[in-house]
Amino acid sequence: MKIPKIVVVGSSNTDMVVKSDRLPVPGETVLGADFLMNPGGKGANQAVAVSRLGGNVLFVCKTGRDIFGSQAIEHYNKEGINTDYVFIDDSKASGVALINVDEQGENSIVVALGANASLSKEDIDKVKDEVLSADYVLMQLEIPLDTVGFVAQLAFDSGVKVILNPAPARTLPAELLSRLYMIIPNQNEAEMLSGISIKDWETAKDAARIIHKKGVELVVITLGEMGALIFEDNCFYQVSAEALTAVDTTAAGDTFCGAVTVALAEGKCLRDAVVFANQAAAHSVMRMGAQTSIPYRKQLKDAE
Repeated sequence: MKIPKIVVVGSSNTDMVVKSDRLPVPGETVLGADFLMNPGGKGANQAVAVSRLGGNVLFVCKTGRDIFGSQAIEHYNKEGINTDYVFIDDSKASGVALINVDEQGENSIVVALGANASLSKEDIDKVKDEVLSADYVLMQLEIPLDTVGFVAQLAFDSGVKVILNPAPARTLPAELLSRLYMIIPNQNEAEMLSGISIKDWETAKDAARIIHKKGVELVVITLGEMGALIFEDNCFYQVSAEALTAVDTTAAGDTFCGAVTVALAEGKCLRDAVVFANQAAAHSVMRMGAQTSIPYRKQLKDAE
């Protein structure tokens, strides 16, 4: 039996995290408490989530030829991720993210893209056969938009389903949106894509309709404590979030995206996939860090 293959194309970063009582305002210095240095990057977080939750994943990214890059590759191998297409840039440093987390678990993040910014169409040409043989391709926006568009075109032309997490938030060309099978924005990203200010479920539905009209088949908007909104076959479904106290929301969205992709690859319907993803994301916010917080399949109620 063929095991569904998921190709994640995206960023690899090292996260430097400081916990403080609150996030600083511009020009302010806030004294922090704990400092953590962890592997991160939205692409890497999602690849790790796919692997830990039982998916067969190949990760395409680019690092610098430095200690952060070599540590990242070693880490991905230990996670059971295929790293045959982790490219090395000799002229740029590996990506780094500076993260501040407050006592409510909310975060503020600044990313230095480094080598992530040089992941190119030429690199993707070297992994073309893997993309074309995938069941799902999962991407984000911490790599060049031209590269994201190139991968989406390759996959779309061959019938491979493309899932995009449009983060960090930015406007997207119509050509890219029309080649997506599914898009998973959070509230801010959905507002940017739709032009709708989301205040409740009804305005979230308005935003989803507009995004769908731009050519995306399936829309899933993650809404934090509210849960997630699904727009599928011209119908809406609301999936409530699990009630809990968050410690750190870093990588919760990435965990959600990886979990949805794994569940769909296993043949679950989208609603069941989102319920599963909510479980995984809920586990992740109860621990500090990005990849350090991502749960394993055996830790979830739906372990089968």
